[in-house]
Amino acid sequence: MISEGSRLESRDSSATPQNDKSMFNIIINSDPRYNVNKASIQAVVIQILQKLRISGRIELGVNIVGDRKMHELNRKYRGLDSTTNVLSFALEDSSPASLQHIPRIGFVAAPDKWLRLGDIVISYPQVLEDASLEGLSVDEEIRYMVEHGLNHLLGIHHTS
Repeated sequence: MISEGSRLESRDSSATPQNDKSMFNIIINSDPRYNVNKASIQAVVIQILQKLRISGRIELGVNIVGDRKMHELNRKYRGLDSTTNVLSFALEDSSPASLQHIPRIGFVAAPDKWLRLGDIVISYPQVLEDASLEGLSVDEEIRYMVEHGLNHLLGIHHTS
């Protein structure tokens, strides 16, 4: 389902049933100036969740923004006066202690049986620059940034 949010944003939201235990609601917001493969973003999210055997009703937002917005978010939430390629904002603690397993549904956060992971924010200009430097396509770099951000939302962090 595609609906127009504002003049500068389009929003994809799809509650996608994956099997009898899982439903993923992946909300993708992107400035229409940016050529973003929303189906590829959705596919990589589902692939990662399935690979990690995470099931249940899961909601996640992916936002593709410009450097000005990313700079603003990075300064506000990390105290860094520069842009960055990806930020993650968790809505709920996804650690095993905070989740409840419900037979035939999977792991959820009570009470409404939806686990709202949070939002991944990706800077499109930084993706273009990183893709060029690394010899990747823009789609490949976006998929990598989505995976990186999703790992953070799931509590999987890098050491550096």
